[in-house]
Amino acid sequence: MKVLLVLPVLVPLATASLSLLSFRRVGRQRALGLVGSVLQLTVGFALLRAVHRGGIQSTQLGGWPAPYGITFVADLFSALMVLLSGVIAVVTSIYSLSDIDRGRRAHGFYPLMHVLLMGTNGVFVTGDLFNLYVWFEVTLIASFVLLVLGNERPQMQGAIKYVAMNLISSALFLTGLGILYGSVHALNMADLSLKLPSLAPPIRFTLAMIFLVAFGIKAAVFPLFFWLPDSYHTPPVTVTALFAGLLTKVGVYALVRSFTLLFVGDREATHALLLGIAAFTMAVGVLGAVSHREVRRILAFHSVSQVGYMVMGLGLFTLSSLSGAIFFVLHHAIIKSNLFLISGIMRSGGKDASLDLQGGLLARSPGLSACFLVTALSLAGIPPLSGFWAKLILVRSGLEVGSRGAAAVVATSLAVGLVTLISMTKIWNEAFWKPAPAEADLAPRESGARRRALLYVPVVLLTALGVTLGMAPEPLLAVVRRAAAQLADPTDYVRAVLGEGRP
Repeated sequence: MKVLLVLPVLVPLATASLSLLSFRRVGRQRALGLVGSVLQLTVGFALLRAVHRGGIQSTQLGGWPAPYGITFVADLFSALMVLLSGVIAVVTSIYSLSDIDRGRRAHGFYPLMHVLLMGTNGVFVTGDLFNLYVWFEVTLIASFVLLVLGNERPQMQGAIKYVAMNLISSALFLTGLGILYGSVHALNMADLSLKLPSLAPPIRFTLAMIFLVAFGIKAAVFPLFFWLPDSYHTPPVTVTALFAGLLTKVGVYALVRSFTLLFVGDREATHALLLGIAAFTMAVGVLGAVSHREVRRILAFHSVSQVGYMVMGLGLFTLSSLSGAIFFVLHHAIIKSNLFLISGIMRSGGKDASLDLQGGLLARSPGLSACFLVTALSLAGIPPLSGFWAKLILVRSGLEVGSRGAAAVVATSLAVGLVTLISMTKIWNEAFWKPAPAEADLAPRESGARRRALLYVPVVLLTALGVTLGMAPEPLLAVVRRAAAQLADPTDYVRAVLGEGRP
């Protein structure tokens, strides 16, 4: 068994278990949480290196051969997502040392955080749909408890919508699994890619729609997105940044994996529908952002809008557009997590406030202002930052496709990029540029140089990483292109799981 494939799950599992054993020793939990995150990042680098050099890796747990056993498999897309999970884990762990209060730490924040990371990594490396369902449920349980930890009324309201929609998603997913297994007697994804073409087209299309809705809820696409803006602004900023970096990406990952490996037989219908969903997701999300005045709500709606770009790359379904979708996922996780972390430092008196009650941050915190400006411009797609390259690849892909639907989604993406810039400029003008209003509560949220450093260090790290991806994108783009090629032609994926004799 190739241990490296299992470590993305084992490391957070061990971290969560050790943290539970130290439940009454909060200081030890903090140390374990940070060490476990660093180990996870190390595993992510090692896995990406192994897949990059040796090709797609797979292993069968318990000695059962595929497609009958539990399969763990990693291609370049999976490995990149595991590495991304490690990056988000490290920066949020550092930030949490100052952001998470003692009460939440004492009630299991760090074990829950690493159970969530275990679930997301399980999604990225699993090779069969039933275990994908299991890891989704692990992620759902951990994220729900993280949402309500603190037991404040707004948290409960947001969490109820979150868990209700995700339970619907789980029910649909389980229904799809039952129909799928009853039809082809298989749940291993590599095996399904060979058997699904034999299904009658109406059954195959129905299954595709069931999985599209189930995964679309988790990805927060139109019209299934409303749980996200209602829940992301309620928990501590550390939790929101963790969710923004990983949770919707889990849904996008499942959509990409399903509609490149499994549901490709009805591409004209399914991928045209994906393009329409992408356009509406972009437009509705950005309009929601423009209409709000609280920073975290604005950022939450932008999370919805940006998911539309990822789905756009999948809907276009060319090698170039898949490269753009993967690059956009990586870019957005870094940029949006950073913006949420910045919003935590911006908050007046430790509470979210309307932009009307903010101001003067440029004079008080020039370093934070610079980090926000660079990150916000990257979100809007201003060159030469990472958001520009991600959008440029997708726009060029759409123009190369040349269809009417592709042209419409390209026009929508350009318009949404402009409105995104307007929306982020609103935050800059109100919170940073204008003088602070007399009634604003400007009491510092953190006290002491050490606590300030714990908030600023992850912001600076993510800003530097975002700038690096923008100024020198080619090394990552080279890996992303190879990852897209593996998605576009899953032959190597199937052979890695089922053996050299297949297909």
